[in-house]
Amino acid sequence: MPQDKARADPFGRRMLDSAPVFAHTHKAPRQGQDQMTRIDQTFAKLKSDGRKAFVAYIMGGDPDLETSLAVMQGLPGAGVDIIELGVPFTDPMADGPTIQLAGQRALEGGQTLEKTLEMVRRFRAGNDATPIVLMGYYNPIYNRGVDVFLRDARAAGVDGLIVVDLPPEEDSELCLPAQAAGLNFIRLATPTTDDRRLPKVLQNTSGFVYYVSITGITGAASAQATQVGPEVARIKAATDLPVIVGFGISTPQTAEQIASVADGCVVGSAIVKEIADGKPVADVLDYVRSLADGAHRG
Repeated sequence: MPQDKARADPFGRRMLDSAPVFAHTHKAPRQGQDQMTRIDQTFAKLKSDGRKAFVAYIMGGDPDLETSLAVMQGLPGAGVDIIELGVPFTDPMADGPTIQLAGQRALEGGQTLEKTLEMVRRFRAGNDATPIVLMGYYNPIYNRGVDVFLRDARAAGVDGLIVVDLPPEEDSELCLPAQAAGLNFIRLATPTTDDRRLPKVLQNTSGFVYYVSITGITGAASAQATQVGPEVARIKAATDLPVIVGFGISTPQTAEQIASVADGCVVGSAIVKEIADGKPVADVLDYVRSLADGAHRG
């Protein structure tokens, strides 16, 4: 794998002297699929119901494949609208300690990209409606081969991808082929994504925009609705896509506050910590349900 890809910035930032500069002029069009994906359908339904989205992240294979699959299978019943399923990787540079440790546990337990796709297949045997987004890094996909990965992911029932170390300048690597294969490619925007950079970030994004509410790594601080609200409005002025806010959400109250100023919210580290603490699956799902209820009140 080329070394520069392994060291790309996790949130798609490049020095302005090496990235094209775009004027902030018009809304970025949706690109990619001709037909609505499960993600598109889910947001359309939520909008018609007047509800915000709750997105939950878990690490595939943490603490083991069967336990993580049991949690995954229980997420829709706990109020989760979209599932983000982490693919463990040895160098998770955008993740904080909680998710890094989850990835280590998964890898030590033998979790692979193939086993993560197998989780999706088994989930789809009982649920054909809830969208699944694979979240991770490019290296495992590159090693498998992009075309083979996209074919297998689509066949397994994956709906979208978040690949945090592929910036927009690398769209030809995976983003464009993924969208041609019928998968949404979800991009992250951050507090440092200014108006000059934003159109480039949005250019080929589909499904939704994931707004990172804080600078830094996952699980490091608390999100503040007063700070997030204006940033979400700025992004929504440039795209028709839903904007979902993640990082720094761990209570039903925060989930409600953040969802109230966006189209929904994502919780990852706080759920992963419940799993790391050895909580029974039912208790983990009870916690997820409390977060989902908060987001849906937003």
